Amino acid sequence: MELQATVPADEVRSQPRRETAGNRPCDLVGIDHIRLCVGNARQAAHFYVNAFAMEVTAYRGDETSHNGLAEYLLSSGRVRFLITGGASADSPAARWAAVHGDGVSDVALQVRNLDEGLAYAAEAGATVLEEPTVHSDEFGRVRTAAIATYGELRHTLVERDGYDGLFMPGFGPPPAVPVPSSPPLFHQVDHTVGCVEFGLMDTWVDFYRRVLGFSTLAEFIGEDIATEYSALMSKVVADGTGKVKLPLNEPAPGKKRSQIDEYLHYHRGPGVQHIALETHDILAATDALRAAGVDFLATPDAYYDDPELRARIGDVRVDIAELRERGVLVDRDEDGYLLQIFTRPLVDRPTFFIELIERHGSQGFGKGNFKALFEAVEREQDRRGNL
Repeated sequence: MELQATVPADEVRSQPRRETAGNRPCDLVGIDHIRLCVGNARQAAHFYVNAFAMEVTAYRGDETSHNGLAEYLLSSGRVRFLITGGASADSPAARWAAVHGDGVSDVALQVRNLDEGLAYAAEAGATVLEEPTVHSDEFGRVRTAAIATYGELRHTLVERDGYDGLFMPGFGPPPAVPVPSSPPLFHQVDHTVGCVEFGLMDTWVDFYRRVLGFSTLAEFIGEDIATEYSALMSKVVADGTGKVKLPLNEPAPGKKRSQIDEYLHYHRGPGVQHIALETHDILAATDALRAAGVDFLATPDAYYDDPELRARIGDVRVDIAELRERGVLVDRDEDGYLLQIFTRPLVDRPTFFIELIERHGSQGFGKGNFKALFEAVEREQDRRGNL
């Protein structure tokens, strides 16, 4: 699982599509873990434990692995963040964080058949960053490989093969760290959102279709996803089961700089803008995060005063007054409704934040909230002087 430099995006796109020979797309189990490269792994681990009630469940450091990394595995339900810092100044993790700021460098996918899935991906034109590698110890073995995607993001493919250890070989019990002050707040990763350059969203949608066998779950263009000042376009790719959902955004022409333009500038290229974590109780999760010092985007009272909101959402489990108090957004579609709220950027650069989402039937992404959300983002951009 060593970090490696990825191949530039134009090289990924330039590879010809090859016909497959009896192979099939990766048989995905779901998102295995998400690696966040950071400038200081120990401090970042403390932050996510204290603010997000995550638990440190495994650790690997340079003192045992001699790989130049310090890695803390944080868990909450099926959510696993692998917080990775550079234990040496020239490590790939240190370089990644220096270029992009703290953020997501790897969305790792658990697969049932690594060899078959990787062969399919390679034949479909993916750039293979890591050939199949076996990691083993007394608890069993884990096999990994990795492919490149947009920017310097990668997908590590993980075949666990009945492994019974803490996380994977090389990881041991964590050092002394704070204990979460509340029960787990989140039970799974709902989706991760990537930002790509203008005109390249369809290129990467096609990449996921060809390489991983994904399909387009939803798309939002035009007035669906625009304000008076800025606009973007979005398509959601997902595996056949819907366990892995990866919305992709690109900027669209507007009067002022969009949030995607701002992200691409500060991140220095394409990457993951935010992670959506699913919770059973968004009110409790929001209250806990806010009490721990996490700031959320502000929703104006006009959003809750709009008579069309009540007509559109119907009956939901939470009174509008409670949603207003916390700034939680609500949306309904033909399958049900959802509740959602977005943190402000969690790092120094305006490049990475977390969405909390509580689903009640709806498998959408809050289309009815797009205008309110993007106007809230624009207010934050204006505060930073970047609108």
